Amino acid sequence: MNINVTKEEIENRIALYALISRLMMTEVDIEFLKSIESNEEILNLFPNYKEWGKRKEFNASILKERHLDVDYANLFLMHLVPYETFYTRDDQMIESGGENPLMNLYDALDFRVELSEARVISPDHIGVELEFMYMLCDALRKAFEANDAGGVAELLLVQQGFLRDHLLNWAPLFLINMKNESRTALYHDGAELTLEFMLSDYEYVCEQLEALA
Repeated sequence: MNINVTKEEIENRIALYALISRLMMTEVDIEFLKSIESNEEILNLFPNYKEWGKRKEFNASILKERHLDVDYANLFLMHLVPYETFYTRDDQMIESGGENPLMNLYDALDFRVELSEARVISPDHIGVELEFMYMLCDALRKAFEANDAGGVAELLLVQQGFLRDHLLNWAPLFLINMKNESRTALYHDGAELTLEFMLSDYEYVCEQLEALA
């Protein structure tokens, strides 16, 4: 079995999942904003934010407190529901904590969800699911570095299934609503980036699995 993925591809996937999961998990901090501002490649992923007048008018602290934190609360805590079970259950109830069916999958793959450390009440929050994909990509990197073709194939299968059965089954609708409801360029661009990346990443994973078949 030949490994067709490259280390650069894996590293890019890790970096993007880290970026978008952090953006969705809780309010941004100054360090996160500086990481965007200091890297032209990352900043170019947020084209409207790059040209946003308020970004040029206010420093990072004021931008965060007056605009970004307010927008995050509006999108993730007040008006929209960033949880899978809200979209997939007939009664639109959120399955919280250990009752959520995703916990079995997380436990099986030794993924620990620290709900208290993020602004989430359930493990099927979009930020947590994106962080799970980040963890799977990091595991893929380790299998790749160990030249473990079987491990690479198994992890790609898990990623394909998780994207298909979970994230892509509900997150596009949330992200479209997020984009439309956003009041700041950062979250508008973040919604668009996340949606486009998830769709392209699923195609990438499917292509890699076809090549391994």
